[in-house]
Amino acid sequence: MEMIEKVERLREKAEVTYEEAKAALEQSDGDLLDAMVLLERQGKVRKPAQSTFSTDYEEQTEYIRVRDKVEEQEQSAPSFGRTLGRLFRGFIGFIRKTTFIVTREEDVVFTMPTIVFAVLLFFFWEILAPVMIIALFFGVRYSFEGEEEAEKANSILNKAGDFAQDVRSEFTGGRDTQDR
Repeated sequence: MEMIEKVERLREKAEVTYEEAKAALEQSDGDLLDAMVLLERQGKVRKPAQSTFSTDYEEQTEYIRVRDKVEEQEQSAPSFGRTLGRLFRGFIGFIRKTTFIVTREEDVVFTMPTIVFAVLLFFFWEILAPVMIIALFFGVRYSFEGEEEAEKANSILNKAGDFAQDVRSEFTGGRDTQDR
């Protein structure tokens, strides 16, 4: 490599003038590396920036722990199991705190704890469900008493009772078939 090429290369790498590059090369007998070291010692070359790396967790602020992120996602997006569990707990709370009431023409026929009704319905649903539906057509009404959530259930039960009464009225032609 000719002297002019070395001066040009040193000038580019060290970001010095042609004169400084030529003087450094002459003092180092044309060796590029020695010339660069000489310019660094003279303070004419900017030292390379130093970087440090660590595997210590506390020093790496831009990283997050995977376990923390997974727990955050589990809490923010409910899974099917959690949703089902919440619904089941709500159902159990409802049947523990309410009473099932059967009425006919505004007279209470009988009441029972909703938990007893739920157990009976669970084991004897093939018999109880049709009997309860048929009883709607004979003026029987059902309701729950106790919890605020009972209002939603009572609304549905009232709609079923109203529907059965409308069907009954259409069937009988609007005349009352019951004698008092």
